[in-house]
Amino acid sequence: MHKLIPLFYIVIFVIVSKIALAETIQINFTGNDSYSIEVAHIDVGDTIEWYPDDDGHNVEFLAGPNMKALPAKSKLNALHSVVFEIPGVYLYQCTPHGNSGMIGLVVVGNNFKNLEEIKNIQLSRATTSVLERLIRIALSK
Repeated sequence: MHKLIPLFYIVIFVIVSKIALAETIQINFTGNDSYSIEVAHIDVGDTIEWYPDDDGHNVEFLAGPNMKALPAKSKLNALHSVVFEIPGVYLYQCTPHGNSGMIGLVVVGNNFKNLEEIKNIQLSRATTSVLERLIRIALSK
């Protein structure tokens, strides 16, 4: 029994440390139909919060490492928050402005295992061009 008590404290310490080390990244909707951070590199367990600093925008995920686990799209002009628990690349857009290139990438755990799936998503010509630029940025870090 006495041997279990130190183990219990070690487990609690690891859990609390992981929670305390998780970060929250803030991304704003901008007036020029873009996100303030277009490529976010985060760790597993980190949170991204999208702030509606400009009207008429939202967040809609188009792809990720587990499509079933992707959150529903946010409402227009609403704060949206997602905790990323699965490593990989996530592609999201503003629903009203996606075809004009208002997209973003989240790279979780520096894991690019699903990047080919992201590259093969059918997008408008303008958005495809933006995606190619964002992928180059993502891979350069």
